[in-house]
Amino acid sequence: MPVQYYNRLPKICEYDVAFVIDPVMATAQTMMSVLGIMKKWGVPKIHVVTVIASKIAIKTISEAHPDIKITVGEIDDAIDDAGCLLPGLGDAGDRIFGTHVEDNEEALMHVSKRKKSI
Repeated sequence: MPVQYYNRLPKICEYDVAFVIDPVMATAQTMMSVLGIMKKWGVPKIHVVTVIASKIAIKTISEAHPDIKITVGEIDDAIDDAGCLLPGLGDAGDRIFGTHVEDNEEALMHVSKRKKSI
């Protein structure tokens, strides 16, 4: 189950619509938690926007929250046993923030040995 690390929503919701952006929705667990937070906060209209999602994620959200609009760039048919999209696009965080995956964890400890990604 997802863990909430950070929330800067104002105490009182004074907005008519919220756009929730997530680059990848595989199992929809994180999005379901976010939608629960947004509804509890009191926003009347929610629109989910994602680059890529599984059919399972779309079905899960649509059945639990039929009032929520979903915009998807691409739909993947399946997820693997680990909950990753197939074929997917890799780690969205690495792609967005340009982080380099290093096989040698020791190299990550030394700034001078870290490779910069573009």
